[in-house]
Amino acid sequence: MKNKKGIRFPAVVMVLLAISSFQGGAAIAKGIFPVLGAAATSSLRIVLSAIILVLFNRPKLRSLSRAQWQLVALYGLTLGTMNTIFYMAIARIPLGLGVAIEFIGPLVLALTGSKRIADFLWVLLAAAGIALIAPWSNKGLDITGVLLALLAGALWAAYIVLGGRISQIMDSGKAVTIGMIFAAILVLPVAIGNGLLINFKPTMILPAIVLALLSSAIPFTLEMQALRRIPAKTFSILMSLEPAVAAFSGLIFLQEHLSFHEWLAVGLVIIASAGVTLSGRNNAHQADPLKDI
Repeated sequence: MKNKKGIRFPAVVMVLLAISSFQGGAAIAKGIFPVLGAAATSSLRIVLSAIILVLFNRPKLRSLSRAQWQLVALYGLTLGTMNTIFYMAIARIPLGLGVAIEFIGPLVLALTGSKRIADFLWVLLAAAGIALIAPWSNKGLDITGVLLALLAGALWAAYIVLGGRISQIMDSGKAVTIGMIFAAILVLPVAIGNGLLINFKPTMILPAIVLALLSSAIPFTLEMQALRRIPAKTFSILMSLEPAVAAFSGLIFLQEHLSFHEWLAVGLVIIASAGVTLSGRNNAHQADPLKDI
């Protein structure tokens, strides 16, 4: 993918920027969360993201084929459901545990269809890191929260697959924009039902817009562009950097100090992500016919 000046942004950089953007949005969401609740906060983010993307990209809806409409609708509904369910999960269980459980989805996807021993080793290394991050010794976990996180992980894997497919037949900006419209249609009734209109205050407008940009509009657009140039398997392992970025963000912005084994977990995830990126680079260049678009 090239911009108007002909500068190519590496797909790996796009994924890393998407992760960083999402974590910045999570910090803002933490301030809104206690007032609006999980479902309403997620819905507000998605609806505002859809509005921002429509104003920015101005997609031409009449140009879509029936196949494109079907795929982008499924992509958007999956996106909206995934985000809402994940927010509902972390309302019941710790954020770190919710993210770790959710990553089971992308990891299972990474194993699907792989025939190379190296791929399994990188996945196992990432899985070991995620297992160390998760506070498995914690007692009295909310079983509903755990099940919701697992469901969010399955939806995340579906989102990766759908994103990869739709990026091959549609412009990434148009796909994300229309997908967010479908997601907004899905979650808006949930937001209203959870008291968004009653609890929302004018002082939340600016934080909500920034939240929408950082947590949805920017990262989803970057991810869609990255999926045009790297395999879904490679993308899913790169996304395992999410807990590592969250850990550093917690240390810098929230003064959340990690233990030795937790930092070890972060290191394992980073090594696994770097390894799969290096080993998958040649495959991406050889197999992806859209890499020069």
